[in-house]
Amino acid sequence: MYNIPMTTAYTFVPSPGHEYPDHPERPGRLDELTPKLDSFSATRLESVPAKQEDIARVHLPRLISGLERVCREQAPGIIDYAPTYVAPTSYDDALLAAGATLVCARAVLNGEIDNAFAIVRPPGHHAEPDKAMGFCLFNNVAVAARDALAQGMERVLVVDYDAHHGNGTQAAFLNDERLAYLSTHQWGIYPGTGWFEDAPHARKRIVNVPLPAYAGDQAFARITDEIIQPMVEAFRPEMILVSAGFDAHWNDPITALGLSSAGFFQISKRLVELAAEHCGGKIVFVLEGGYQPVNVANGAGAVFSALAGKTQEFDAGDPSPRGEPEVDSRLEEVRRWHGF
Repeated sequence: MYNIPMTTAYTFVPSPGHEYPDHPERPGRLDELTPKLDSFSATRLESVPAKQEDIARVHLPRLISGLERVCREQAPGIIDYAPTYVAPTSYDDALLAAGATLVCARAVLNGEIDNAFAIVRPPGHHAEPDKAMGFCLFNNVAVAARDALAQGMERVLVVDYDAHHGNGTQAAFLNDERLAYLSTHQWGIYPGTGWFEDAPHARKRIVNVPLPAYAGDQAFARITDEIIQPMVEAFRPEMILVSAGFDAHWNDPITALGLSSAGFFQISKRLVELAAEHCGGKIVFVLEGGYQPVNVANGAGAVFSALAGKTQEFDAGDPSPRGEPEVDSRLEEVRRWHGF
């Protein structure tokens, strides 16, 4: 356990121009969080756009140029069935979101701060090397992971607790043994990927934990102890990046997992502890989904509390009203497949 106060920083990219009528991934997601940012014990860092060469570590040049063209010349419009949209500012917004994630990761790598939280939109974990999809344009966390390798890291782990599987991050990491990916997600929803037997050539490195609806705080506590911890011990990352999706909250409008704000704190705190034990404390959280503004604000508060090294429970008074399903058999399948 840790009890030393941490030096925490954050970036904030609300992208007010990246908006489409009646779409859940909207600037209003951050309305409850924005006025609370000054109350967290964290330093705000200036966000700067990613360079095209940063993005090109993950995405093909034709995607980068094609996305710029469609935003400049054809937006607003829908570009995939999720539906993913673009507005006239979306290309610049996506560069700034990726760049703000890089700012956080580089500051941690350089020892300027202990840990960080990139609060950015548009999100990124569905964006694959060759296509934008799932509300995501550029894969912010994958861009940061590739950059960490370029900065001298030998192994980087991404843990993704968004309610949806991060197919884009998995695709970007699939054949690179320096990069590992673990995803917890609700099975049977968009994008329909992330079964535990995915990537048989990358056991213990590409780890998917597909969950039944309403799996919540108890299930995630077990996953942290029984799967995430042994994965960290086996892979030995030098840095952990976290795709923090607050759509895993029990009353998110478009998903049906069962985490509470206290549950987000528990998994985030344990990830910070694992980073302290194995990575010299190097950890950066990156906002992904979460479509109920109060949940996003509470989830961010839980993350900031974990990053600050607080041991007192974070509880927003929002426990799930549903009982949790049995997950023993699923966790056993995952452990057996990977040899954990």
